[in-house]
Amino acid sequence: MIGARPADASTLEQIMALGDGQLTASLTRVQQRLAEIAEGPAPVLGGPASATMAAGGKRLRPLLVLLCAGAPAGQPWSGAATAQTVRAAVAVELVHAATLVHDDVLDASALRRGRPTVVAEHGREIATATGDLLFSRAFAELVGNRSTAQLAALARASSALARGELIQREDAWRTDIGVDRYLLRCELKTARLFEAACELGVRCGSGAAQTVSALSGFGRDIGVAFQILDDVLDVSGPPERTGKPRGTDLLDGTVTLPLILARQRDPRLADLDLRSVTEATEAAGLCERIEAAGALESARERAREHVAAAHRALPAELDAVQRRALELVADGVVARYA
Repeated sequence: MIGARPADASTLEQIMALGDGQLTASLTRVQQRLAEIAEGPAPVLGGPASATMAAGGKRLRPLLVLLCAGAPAGQPWSGAATAQTVRAAVAVELVHAATLVHDDVLDASALRRGRPTVVAEHGREIATATGDLLFSRAFAELVGNRSTAQLAALARASSALARGELIQREDAWRTDIGVDRYLLRCELKTARLFEAACELGVRCGSGAAQTVSALSGFGRDIGVAFQILDDVLDVSGPPERTGKPRGTDLLDGTVTLPLILARQRDPRLADLDLRSVTEATEAAGLCERIEAAGALESARERAREHVAAAHRALPAELDAVQRRALELVADGVVARYA
C-alpha cells in the first residue's frame, strides 16, 4: 500500500479489511497527493521534500482523519474518502513531516528511520527551508476545504507543537523535571496533532459538536500514549528497529518518562547530569540502568492507561465498523511496542 504502519502489520491488515478496500484506496490517494506536493517546488527543495515524504512513517495521523470522517448519513462506514477528507489528511501529515525536519535541524540528527536526515545531507539552511515549505503547503492544501474551523484546528495544533518544542528545549539536561511537566510536553508536541487529525476528520464528515469533542479526546489520549511508548523505545531499542542508537534522546539531554521514573527509584540516577553522558556506549549503559529500575514497564502501564481512556472516549453513536477500526488503532499503538 504505502509502506507505512499505524502499529504492527497485523493490526494494519485488520483495519484495511474493515474498510472493504476503500480505506486502502483513500490512503493511496493521500500518499499520491503528498508526493505531488513534495515534487512541486524547484529541485533545490523538491528533492529534500520528496525524500522526506518517501521515507514514509506510520501515516497514523492521516489514517485518523480518514477513520474519524465517518460516512454520509444513513450509509455504512466503508473508509471511502471525500476530496475534502483527503485534503485534511494530507495537511495533517505535511505538518507532521515539517516538524520532523525541523526537529532534526535543532538536534543535528544524522539519521531518521534509518536514513540520513535532510540536515545531514543538505545542511541546516536547506533543511530549515524544507520544513518551512512543508508547513506552508499544509495550510495551502487545507484552504481548499473553505473551512475556518478546520484551519483553526490545524493552527492550534501547530502553535502547540512550537510551544512543546520550546518547553523541551527549556527542560533539557534538568534533574527536576516531574511527570506532570513531561506529560504537558507530550500533549503539546505530539497529542495535539493527533487531536487535530480526529477533529478534522469529524469536521469533514458529520461535524457534530459532540462527536468533535469525543473524538478529539480520543486522539489526544492516543497521542500521549504514542509519545510515552516512543520514549520507551528510545531506551529499550534495539537500534535495528528504531533506526538510531539506544539512548539518543538522553544524549540530546531530553528528559523522558523512563528516566524520570528511574530517578525516583535509583538514588544513583537522581542527581545524574545528562551532560556527563557523551558517548553512545555510555548512553546504552544508562539505558540498562533505567530498565533495571523497572521504569520501562511503569511507563508502558501509563501509556496503556491513556489507551484505555481513548477507548472510553469513543462515542456510542459511531458506526460499529468505524468504532472497531478506531479501537484497533488505539490497541495498535501499544502493539507496535510490544
